[in-house]
Amino acid sequence: MSSKFPPAVTAIDIPGIQKFKSGKVREVYDLGKQLFLVASDRISAFDCILPDGIPQKGTVLNQLSAWWFEQTGDIIRNHMISIDPKDWPAPLQAHKELLAGRSILAHKTEALTVECVVRGYLIGSGWKEYQRDGAVSGITLRPGYQMADRLDTPIFTPAHKAESGHDENISFEVVVERYGQAMAEKIRDTSLALYSFAAEYALTKGIIIADTKFEFGLLDGELMLIDEALTPDSSRFWPADTYTPGQSPFSFDKQYVRDYLETLDWDKTPPAPPLPDEVVAQTRAKYVQAYELLTGRTFA
Repeated sequence: MSSKFPPAVTAIDIPGIQKFKSGKVREVYDLGKQLFLVASDRISAFDCILPDGIPQKGTVLNQLSAWWFEQTGDIIRNHMISIDPKDWPAPLQAHKELLAGRSILAHKTEALTVECVVRGYLIGSGWKEYQRDGAVSGITLRPGYQMADRLDTPIFTPAHKAESGHDENISFEVVVERYGQAMAEKIRDTSLALYSFAAEYALTKGIIIADTKFEFGLLDGELMLIDEALTPDSSRFWPADTYTPGQSPFSFDKQYVRDYLETLDWDKTPPAPPLPDEVVAQTRAKYVQAYELLTGRTFA
């Protein structure tokens, strides 16, 4: 890997602080009424964590999420308390060299077991469902759409959050069964409002947000946006200037990694193969480019 990048941080342990949960990318620490989330540089594809990380990927994800949390605060409250080490408890400040930039101190909520997916374009599993059924997550769509077409109206297509493996698409009615009509409608309407705001803004920066997923939690009965928001890991970002309906667009996300892996004789089960330096560098560049275009900031 080029020496101009710091090494990828793929393993994170904070001495003296108990790890609450370890995900594909994030490590979560329970501080009582608060959580401390650390985004590693790990990258996964086809539900496998790859042996190589993408240098500073976790920092890009964390800082872009924090930026979106600030932009969308008028739509819904979020779990962010601070990404500034000076606001963290002293035991965490002692490790700020490792944690700064890639970590967020957050309110602890009761996380909902629903992935709140909003689709503005027809691609991926949504396109496959449409081809088979003429519908996505039980929502009937008009005939005549091409792959990657923009939908007439964005749609809310929730999924059940799986502890491992693929999430399972569910209907809105299942969300109603879990959380009641009023809360289900709030979850749906908030998801659509967040997507519409972000997609409209991103388009002014030359980025199409084809789809995205949100996670929500409850704090004292109040719905809050949690986890991450509108990053290349939770969304499909396409460059607007090369977008053409009918073909799979270039992406600002880990699609570059998936495309490389598809060229290999690999059965998509662990262990995953290593990534060449060029693929790592190109993937990092795509994450950074998305961050800089959206925020208008230079990634340091």
